[in-house]
Amino acid sequence: MPSPEGPTEVIETDYEIGQHNISHSVTFDFDVHKPVFLVSSLTIIIFTIATLTFQTQLEPVFTGMRNYLTAKLDWFFLLSGDVFVLVALALAISPLGSIRIGGPDATPDYSRASWLAMLFAAGMGIGLVFYGVSEPMSHYESAIGGITMENGLRTDWAPLGGAEGNPAEARQLAMAATLYHWALHPWAMYALVALSLAIFAYNKGLPMTMRSVFYPLLGERIWGWPGHVIDILAIIATIFGLATSLGYGAEQATAGLGFLFGIPAGMTTKILLIVAITFVATISVVAGMDNGVKRLSEFNMVMAFALLLFVLFAGPTLAILTGIWESAAAYARDFIPLSNPFGRTDDNYRQGWTAFYWAWWISWSPFVGMFIARVSRGRSVREFILTVLIVPSVVCLVWFTTFGGTALSQVADGFSGVLNADLELKLFEMLSQLPLTEISSLIGIILVMVFFITSADSGSLVVDTIAAGGKLNAPTPQRVLWASFSGLLAIALLLGGGLAALQAMAVSTGFPFTLVLLAATWALVKGLQGERREVI
Repeated sequence: MPSPEGPTEVIETDYEIGQHNISHSVTFDFDVHKPVFLVSSLTIIIFTIATLTFQTQLEPVFTGMRNYLTAKLDWFFLLSGDVFVLVALALAISPLGSIRIGGPDATPDYSRASWLAMLFAAGMGIGLVFYGVSEPMSHYESAIGGITMENGLRTDWAPLGGAEGNPAEARQLAMAATLYHWALHPWAMYALVALSLAIFAYNKGLPMTMRSVFYPLLGERIWGWPGHVIDILAIIATIFGLATSLGYGAEQATAGLGFLFGIPAGMTTKILLIVAITFVATISVVAGMDNGVKRLSEFNMVMAFALLLFVLFAGPTLAILTGIWESAAAYARDFIPLSNPFGRTDDNYRQGWTAFYWAWWISWSPFVGMFIARVSRGRSVREFILTVLIVPSVVCLVWFTTFGGTALSQVADGFSGVLNADLELKLFEMLSQLPLTEISSLIGIILVMVFFITSADSGSLVVDTIAAGGKLNAPTPQRVLWASFSGLLAIALLLGGGLAALQAMAVSTGFPFTLVLLAATWALVKGLQGERREVI
């Protein structure tokens, strides 16, 4: 861990990184934190075996678990998301925003372009490709259908009050409802976790694990079982959140291969695809942060930008460009109503979409947060928060308006294929109405696969750091193990219940970690206040 540069509030502790680790270097190298590694890995192994063994019996269990948690705790997820946005913006505009990650004299380790490419590829890659067309289309179809009632309860999926029979209003509401899920709220969650980890590691000299963030609240007890539990929760939440995204990626990649080449999009194809891409991700993990993750992330950004430009200029260019401003205005108009956790009647949208998303983002936050923390040394708190919040939000605005807006324009022109297609096929149906369909669809498939790889390898690096007690350069076999775990778990969940199982596990791990993240937010504020006093 690099030492702080300049005056910082270094925490004096007798704990040494790795002192609770067990290591071996005869048959193969490993160096792991004994309680954290054993409990988290055994939990994942037992769950995977049980899911593969009882596939038929577990599918209704997963569905019931997802529905119960999102129905009963939707207010909690929404309220927590609002807190994260408000705290992040408050830190950015407060005097605490002048604090620099790594100390007053620290300089960035990566260029701004490389930094943005890595944080964006890790944060939302597969999801953007999967939902870029399908989510705006889904919300549009629900909104224009309006409100439907049965036994005094709403049964429709329209956001807020819908926009029955009004295509223009339904389009704006669909884009606002989509951006609400992909812009400020998720990136505020990522930003706070990342900032917490970075400050307590680079400024205060503690290991880069979730337990370190809680030093202001727990003191030296973070080295005991309270800290072990926090790190175990972080690993389990990360692995299940990562498996959810890998499952979505496999669904869309196999659908695309079937659409383009006629390859059967069955479970066998999905499993073979997960195995193959996990293997490639393992190679990237072995190559390390700079040679593997960094280069793949930059390649991903180039591919995504190329596909974005193609759709922009091959599609209804003028409608897309004007739609960007209309979508931004709709997002700003509906931001507060969509953020409101109380007194609403749109239960299906709020519970089936928003509560699931918030749990999914939060389950990803240890992984994405630690990854962003590792590449953000040298940035000020203000620069860090504003960049992590605003730049990806703007990219999401442009992305969803381009892809979703193109599909909505096709529907307005009478093409119903994109409206009737399954979620994982909507992107390819939209591309089928543009020139160079085969090339653009192939790029879309490659993009999903490379996002798949960057998510798996960066997630494995992060989980390995936590499981190694905060060591940033743990032995390579451990990284291979965690990359394999994420692929095996994605396969198990697909076999044991498909997308319902993936969503259920993301929600169930996201709930306890929401409590952890709320406490970590308070610890971050206390830590930054101490850092401010030290600098002054």
